[in-house]
Amino acid sequence: MTILLRTSRDLPPDASWRHWLAVTESDTSGLDPARKLPRLAHRLEAAFEACRETWWELAGRLGRTPSSELSHSVACGAFGSDFGLMLAWDRIAGELAARPETTLMVCDDAWAFRQLASRPGVDAGAPPPLRLMAAKRALRGFAARGKLAARLIRSVLATRRFKPAVPEGSRVLLVYGHPGSRADGFDVYFGTLMRELPALRRLLHCDCPPGRAAELAEDGRTASLHGWGSALFALSMPFQAWRPTEDETSGDYGWLIRRAAARENSGGGPAMNAWQMHCQRRFLEQARPVSVCWPWENHAWERDLCRAARSRGIRSLGYQHTVIGPHQINYSVRANMDGLVSIPDMVIADGPAYRDELVAWGLPPGRLIIGGAWRLPPVTGGRFDAAAPVFVPLSAIPAIARMQVEAGRMIARSGRRVLVKLHPMYPLDFAEEANLERTETGITGHAALSAVIAATGTSSLEGLLLGLPTFRLLPDDRLAVDILPEGVKAVAVTPDELPRALAGTPPPAPLCYAELLAAPDMEAWKSVLFGDIDPASDQRGTELGQ
Repeated sequence: MTILLRTSRDLPPDASWRHWLAVTESDTSGLDPARKLPRLAHRLEAAFEACRETWWELAGRLGRTPSSELSHSVACGAFGSDFGLMLAWDRIAGELAARPETTLMVCDDAWAFRQLASRPGVDAGAPPPLRLMAAKRALRGFAARGKLAARLIRSVLATRRFKPAVPEGSRVLLVYGHPGSRADGFDVYFGTLMRELPALRRLLHCDCPPGRAAELAEDGRTASLHGWGSALFALSMPFQAWRPTEDETSGDYGWLIRRAAARENSGGGPAMNAWQMHCQRRFLEQARPVSVCWPWENHAWERDLCRAARSRGIRSLGYQHTVIGPHQINYSVRANMDGLVSIPDMVIADGPAYRDELVAWGLPPGRLIIGGAWRLPPVTGGRFDAAAPVFVPLSAIPAIARMQVEAGRMIARSGRRVLVKLHPMYPLDFAEEANLERTETGITGHAALSAVIAATGTSSLEGLLLGLPTFRLLPDDRLAVDILPEGVKAVAVTPDELPRALAGTPPPAPLCYAELLAAPDMEAWKSVLFGDIDPASDQRGTELGQ
């Protein structure tokens, strides 16, 4: 036995093991940091990347269960699910068990502990209690979905009045309610497209609350999907959940599948997916749009939208609006149980690098065009100045954002000025101090910077485009999703490795924007959205294939 698997309350004598590692959200306060497994963060990332075939295979099998369409785990989304992370821990356990030295693995997660304990070479202690934790999560989930039902009923009643803004036969942009979007024709996801093409209509995803929808609906061309929902269906929310079958939870990864279901069902995520699907199906049936275009990320609700639109002869257009890296395996056709059936009729890429990335993920080249990057406009390099501040754009993931802030604080205390940019959708409160301050200005708005310390967002790509030393900060207990395309790398470092890397990394040559991305191409957008219809008019085509 070469792995001692224990909870944080049941640690073995120090002399019985050489190094330790701890599964996500386990208590490490009783362990000596000097004895942590070397390069753990790098090992964890490598294990995650090695598990993608396993995740795709499991998703294909699990996807045949009716309620699986509500699951983020089955959709292979690295941002929305930690199922791949748990597969990575399982893989690391297998690797360490094959080594001669004894390693302590701490795990306070009841489901993950039982998964790891089932592996050869693992000497497991008493597992964390399961029944009480499972019951708590189930009750919390039911209560959360009940609260969600009440909120959705209010949303339906508050947004029905906006439905006339999207009449039958429209060409529609379906978007999230981003705080940066406006009622003057500008949308964060599609830039000035609505201003340039007045016949377009905007439809807000169900993540957008009624108050925000009302602000955006002042343009007379915006409605909320909530308005097409049924208040009666909203009452079913407490019972909407992902329910894997007994056969699915008894296989080689059964405990991890049980964990994923318990975790997702402990909140309103699956129910919100069910509501989104319900509203978009009713919208397609009642409004009969010619086409729907949205910021495509191949989530579960998007796959349902593709199927529903195709069955009604409505054209589905997915805009690859942001960056795609090696960890975002949900973009692969292999993540879809029915393959290309649930992929949009046409995918509009934001540039050549990401078009090639999508082809590598299995999309046919004939279903891809380049429309340009509305969210990443052209930039030029030459922004490096060794005396300028260090820029720290925070992740949307709170635990990683906190790690970035602490890394920034360490740099600030060494005498360098550090600017921290909060995530626009998930701001994190933190205490400023000397040399550590907030900034409202994005990375491209600064005349000069000395370095970028990113983690999961697009700023790592922007930093490299600007010719700045760019670091991707790695946690040792979870994944910092890599969004960079093939052949483009930021310096991957842990917080402990950062000071030396920061001091010894020269500014790179700026990346060539045109090799990666493209400026928005209005002719391409007119062609894909309208064909031969004049987009400057308010005329709406009636032929569904037009």
